[in-house]
Amino acid sequence: MDETDQRPPLIVCDAGPLIHLDELGCLDLLADFPVVLVPTEVWREVQGYRPSALVQCLVTLRQIKPTQPIPPALAAMARLLALHAGEREAIRVALEHVHGLLLTDDTAARLAARNLSIRAHGTLGILLRAIRRGQRSKEALLEVLSELPQRSSLHLKRSLLDDVIREAEQLP
Repeated sequence: MDETDQRPPLIVCDAGPLIHLDELGCLDLLADFPVVLVPTEVWREVQGYRPSALVQCLVTLRQIKPTQPIPPALAAMARLLALHAGEREAIRVALEHVHGLLLTDDTAARLAARNLSIRAHGTLGILLRAIRRGQRSKEALLEVLSELPQRSSLHLKRSLLDDVIREAEQLP
């Protein structure tokens, strides 16, 4: 993510980052984005798993449906990578907003996004961005990162989390 740009990009969010950031008490880290687009299928998923993420007032969430039919390349990748309905819809909306950023924690969805030239980041990227932008202190976010396995349902390899913690420690 390029934090030097003064205008934050439009965000299209998959369920994972909304759920995980809410679990970590960090959903407010999305508040500086002008709007967070939440596709209808993603909204339903979050409503089922973590409805509190949708009723907060710090972040402008806008429920949205894709307006274009599913592109053949996405349809093929969705079958190949077994993308869920919310992931497919989030990628479709991201394709319709070419200067946007897709937030997803799903490896397959990130692979599909990369193959479709969509910029994608996840929960960990938002946490690192918060340190760079001064939204929270490095110490506070290092604590969040170290407690992540106990406080969040985000599944990731311990080695990846350790790498992210090391990267966070190196930030000014």
